Amino acid sequence: MGEVVNLNKARKARDKAEAKRAADANRLAFGRTKTERLTTQKERDREAEKLDRHKLDEPES
Repeated sequence: MGEVVNLNKARKARDKAEAKRAADANRLAFGRTKTERLTTQKERDREAEKLDRHKLDEPES
């Protein structure tokens, strides 16, 4: 026969593993210092400005 499993412990272990995955995802999304966030934002702004400078003016009809 199979091994006896405590369903309450299995449920708690499953929930704990899910919470750990969610925490890891949040650490990636929100776990950055203010300096890192500002640096990334400045890089994005610089790239957007560079693209805007290379746009061609459209002729008016």
